[in-house]
Amino acid sequence: MAQFQEMMRQQLESSMHTELEKLLDTTTGEAEREVSRKDFEGFKNLFHRFLQVKGPSVEWIKIQRPPEDSIQPFDKIAARGLPDNVADSLNKLVVVKLNGGLGTSMGCKGPKSLISVRNENTFLDLTVQQIEHLNKTYNTDVPLVLMNSFNTDEDTKKILQKYTHHRVKIHTFNQSRYPRINKESLLPVSTNLSMNGQNTEGWYPPGHGDIYASFYNSGLLDQLIVQGKEYIFVSNIDNLGATVCGGGPVNHLHTSNVSIIAYSNPQGGTLIQYDGKLRLLEIAQVPKAHVDEFKSVSKFKIFNTNNLWISLAAIKRLQEQKAMDLEIIVNPKTLDGGQNVVQLETAVGAAIKCFDNALGINVPRSRFLPVKTTSDLLLVMSNLYSLEAGSLTMSPKREFPTTPHVKLGSSFTKVQEYVNRFESIPDMLELDHLTVSGDVTFGKNVSLKGTVIIIANHGDRIDIPAGSMLENKIVSGNLRIMDH
Repeated sequence: MAQFQEMMRQQLESSMHTELEKLLDTTTGEAEREVSRKDFEGFKNLFHRFLQVKGPSVEWIKIQRPPEDSIQPFDKIAARGLPDNVADSLNKLVVVKLNGGLGTSMGCKGPKSLISVRNENTFLDLTVQQIEHLNKTYNTDVPLVLMNSFNTDEDTKKILQKYTHHRVKIHTFNQSRYPRINKESLLPVSTNLSMNGQNTEGWYPPGHGDIYASFYNSGLLDQLIVQGKEYIFVSNIDNLGATVCGGGPVNHLHTSNVSIIAYSNPQGGTLIQYDGKLRLLEIAQVPKAHVDEFKSVSKFKIFNTNNLWISLAAIKRLQEQKAMDLEIIVNPKTLDGGQNVVQLETAVGAAIKCFDNALGINVPRSRFLPVKTTSDLLLVMSNLYSLEAGSLTMSPKREFPTTPHVKLGSSFTKVQEYVNRFESIPDMLELDHLTVSGDVTFGKNVSLKGTVIIIANHGDRIDIPAGSMLENKIVSGNLRIMDH
């Protein structure tokens, strides 16, 4: 049986190689062929490992909690203060933002980074303001690098012209373009390399774990090393809490011989000790019998925020040694025509196990402020946060530093619908919990306090009048306001 399975794997790899060569023959120029060839080398490696892997990639019994000294509290790092040579430390730094995603989940066309989130500023505007402020404050040259995808590259490059006179150098590179494969045949669904018509659906960016290979292949990594850069700070562009905090982590990387730092918080995958190394464990890797245990905060209290500080030299070394062995995420999709496909992805944090001297930093919730939905957008647009030099900080007027729980219903999913339902953003300084469901609108200068639940039943509409103050209230479909 094992011999038969190996023969089948070899046959599938041979068929895949043939199909990829056919796709390369459809290129329109030598430059495109070279880029696609590098992409396909990465894909073939991923496909090979995909055929080898059966079942969960970890043995549950070998999982251990990380040693205490492998995850340090953010306060401990911050308490050391800024290094005397803070400018020297920052001049070794590059800020990298993951900019491959579209705004489709929030009803927007184009790159998500171009959605307005605060005072008409987009995610990209705020990022540029943050780094420009850093460079002006410390008289440094910290550049911004955007990892685009084929979905976002063209629109992003057009908008970058507006930052020409800002004090921040901006570079871009593209993550790889991989072929979606038919779920049954395990062969590419595309017949050529074009991105036109139905063929558009045949391609995908393979997750942010692709940053290591695509950064290296672009030549930009070597270029930055030549310029004297030593470290990158990587985060999602929609995480408004992921700002550079002086030279602290950079200095820690330099003085402690650490090659990668992962910021952690009770969200996302968890950090574990496995085979003597710090490692990221995602739910997709967990055996079904242990999923509930994985979700329990009693065992796993620390989780990944996808904010990473990494040594450029270590990335270069691992890429040249072909030692980046990231777990594969198998993502099933259904195309518009009903065809079932599979796309193979990796996560940037999964590389932690590949680096020597990895360290986790347990950060406060304020360092993790992702905007994935309009519920998140309402929080960052509200008076809960103050905006200064591109950075959002919790308002000192809020008595408790915790973030309210906000859940807006399907009528608010798209940004334009959301905007139309608020004449102005409510006062939320004293809000603990907000749930809104159904056809609901808010007038100007509404104040929300404590727990507020507003539910418009099907066919009903609720208009919260201007100047209303709702404190611990339930508002139902018949407009009756009740104490909660």
